[in-house]
Amino acid sequence: MQSIALHPIQSVTITIVLDNLFDGLLPNQGVAKRPGFSSQKLRLPATTMEERVTFDTPQAQHGFSALITLPIEGRLHQILFDTGSTPNGLVENMRVLDLSPKDIETVVLSHGHFDHTTGLDGLARTLGRANLPLLIHPEFWNRRRLMIPGRNPMEFPTTSKSALQGVGFEIIEERRPSFLLNGSLLITGEVDRTTSFEHGMPGQQAFRGGEWVADSLILDDQALVLNVQDKGLVVLTGCGHSGVVNVVRYAQKLTGIEQVYAILGGFHLSGAVFEPLIDQTCDALAAFEPKVLVPTHCTGFRAIHQLAARLPAAFIQSSVGTRFEL
Repeated sequence: MQSIALHPIQSVTITIVLDNLFDGLLPNQGVAKRPGFSSQKLRLPATTMEERVTFDTPQAQHGFSALITLPIEGRLHQILFDTGSTPNGLVENMRVLDLSPKDIETVVLSHGHFDHTTGLDGLARTLGRANLPLLIHPEFWNRRRLMIPGRNPMEFPTTSKSALQGVGFEIIEERRPSFLLNGSLLITGEVDRTTSFEHGMPGQQAFRGGEWVADSLILDDQALVLNVQDKGLVVLTGCGHSGVVNVVRYAQKLTGIEQVYAILGGFHLSGAVFEPLIDQTCDALAAFEPKVLVPTHCTGFRAIHQLAARLPAAFIQSSVGTRFEL
């Protein structure tokens, strides 16, 4: 494959708007700038407190959302990547973090699972009418369920295409890589699966042609890629269902850039099915020699702790509200 030119940028800020953890006691750490309790405002009503207010802190949830802020030619551009698992979590955390939904120019969704898409509801209601481009893979709309031996099938909530169109989103479906901001931000589209150990999500099914069929690959899984001048690639995943190693290798293949600066996002290594992959994933991620490694959301306790031990200089704990100034 001939590489495609990803324009270098001078800097980028990635703010974690939603994640599975908020820790108000975490200190700043290198490129990670924390909101902490000291920066939170006493504005949340609480009648049991003497002052009748308490700190208005961001909330954690099983979901993910990140705001990408890029300065290009003297102007700040903001791209929203994923929207979390509840209707109001995204907009509430943006309010607490003093981020304006009106500044969002484009929404990119990593895949169709509800814990990355449901916040579109609150975003549309807050804006009145979205009038925003929404970039997805065509397989995004799949109705899906999870089959776990010994349990009843668990069907996931499915995003409605007509509902999104009805509130003003301009839906753009693309399987192949695509660019935003004049070639400064790359959306991978469908990721090549090249590792021997990353196999998607065993047990997942999609409803096609009137029946449930295997859908373990989750072909709609895609990531965002940037190229920071003199530092290398920044790769941002949602769940990394393609396999985080596959994603980073594909980013290298697409861009022709080998140097990896930062890897952030969900690596989906939580639970009995995925924990056997932790050692191989750690080995492969260590081989990239990233300067910044931020596992979030579905990476899981065991994988996060092993990554922290394996790459101590690069590892940074994620927490809602953290700004990564890269």
